[in-house]
Amino acid sequence: ELVLRATDVAQWTPVSAETATVDQAQAMARIPGILTSLSVSEGDQVRKGQAIGRIVDSSLAYQSGAYGAQAAAAGAQAAQAQADLARTKFLYDNGVYAKARLEQAQAAAAAAQAQVRAFRQQQSSIAAVAGQGVVLAPATGKVLVADVPAGSAVAPGMAIATITAGPVVLKLDLPESLARTVHPGSAVSATGIREGGDVIGTVTRVYPSVVGGHVRADATLPGLDDKLIGRRVAARVESGRHPALLVPKSFVTTRYGIDTVTVRSKGAATAVPVQTAPSGEPGQVEILSGVSAGDTLVAAK
Repeated sequence: ELVLRATDVAQWTPVSAETATVDQAQAMARIPGILTSLSVSEGDQVRKGQAIGRIVDSSLAYQSGAYGAQAAAAGAQAAQAQADLARTKFLYDNGVYAKARLEQAQAAAAAAQAQVRAFRQQQSSIAAVAGQGVVLAPATGKVLVADVPAGSAVAPGMAIATITAGPVVLKLDLPESLARTVHPGSAVSATGIREGGDVIGTVTRVYPSVVGGHVRADATLPGLDDKLIGRRVAARVESGRHPALLVPKSFVTTRYGIDTVTVRSKGAATAVPVQTAPSGEPGQVEILSGVSAGDTLVAAK
């Protein structure tokens, strides 16, 4: 026998959900040019800072050569200015030239040396820009997308690959109406994560923004892995609690599509039709109508 008592139970709401990582990092092109190589593909593991591709801008080689030629020409002028300075200093020391002529030669030699350094710095800057053609993995994780083929023309800011970063979570897409009732710690139930039934987890983060009438939330569940990032799963989230009459399924009998329970009253047992609904508790159903708290039920034989 079972005496019905109202129990405070969780209220579940179906929501859309997909497996994802906490963050997704993009490896982007930093210079324009041609993607000459891409050494990773979807599913590969990479570490932060690993070189996964190379972009070449052929115009940089021409610019570097031009600055190199200018630096060589400036070097020749600097050598000539230095020789002029040496002769002027010799004649100044022997009283032939005035000090003003010496200072003029010194200034010309210094300007020539400065011009050489300027051209060499410009050449170095071009080499530094060319070095930014190496595409680096921004995080340690698994390559999710790498769909830019080698030989493609790319522009600065273009995503070359997308890499998962952080632990795997279940991303929930909640209706705006649940924004106030779902919070970190709310229970989540998902189907299809692993064999053997539903998996229970908890909400870890609710994002403080509403986009298109929906709120995003993260949940952690046991058994999540990064084999199928982006997989859709059926999920329910705890959206509140309410009093309910829960009974084991063994107390409910279904005949001709009608659920009944056996109620004992004053020593007599009577079959009473009831309306039932699934509950979040394993092995139990919720009775919505037909009986009330305090009634005594008898298990079906």
